[in-house]
Amino acid sequence: MKAYLICLFLCIQIIPQTAFAQQDSTKLWKVTAGDVIPPVTLGLASLIVQGKISRHLQERVVSNYPNYRTKVDEFLPYAPGVVSLGLASAGVKGKHKLGDQVILAILSNVIAQGVTQSLKRIVKYPRPNEEDNHSFPSGHATTAFTNATILHEEYGQRSVLYSIGGYGTATTVGAMRVLGNHHWLADVLMGAGIGIGATKVVYISYPWMQQQVRRMKARRHSEKN
Repeated sequence: MKAYLICLFLCIQIIPQTAFAQQDSTKLWKVTAGDVIPPVTLGLASLIVQGKISRHLQERVVSNYPNYRTKVDEFLPYAPGVVSLGLASAGVKGKHKLGDQVILAILSNVIAQGVTQSLKRIVKYPRPNEEDNHSFPSGHATTAFTNATILHEEYGQRSVLYSIGGYGTATTVGAMRVLGNHHWLADVLMGAGIGIGATKVVYISYPWMQQQVRRMKARRHSEKN
């Protein structure tokens, strides 16, 4: 139970609490309910289905799909991110230019995986196939939903089809991880929450990061002169 509380704490901490306090003074931090509710809801849902519910579902999945095998879930998590960067490279205008999108993609994936891999080593939950004790959360789901959120942030306002395609792909990855007996449902839900939450944090804080970089450049320029 202590491990689950740690997971919940980390999930909630993904939401930048300082943003609310600084929003009025800096005008840089813009946090909406849509940024907070999805990752927190997924994290809580993960803790709720952890244990009996996930085990019961997995028993039914293994019974109904005993011969399910695929390697697609090894590559599919990156597809939404590739699409986003591909669109930017082709000149399709998103929220940010290509260079900024690359930075945002790297930061989002590094932070999301940092949280997920740390939790794996703290919780040490066994996989349903008993391959190892690094089941919770799902790293593949984290990657898939991180990149889906990047596509949504960059091009979701341009067309809802980008958001549907990105999150549909990420959901497919999560389903494949369960069908392949690599993860429990709870693993996938928490991975999804972390992926979305980490990416939202990066996008919310990016204007502040840009401001700090500009100040550093200005300071260095003034020192040289």
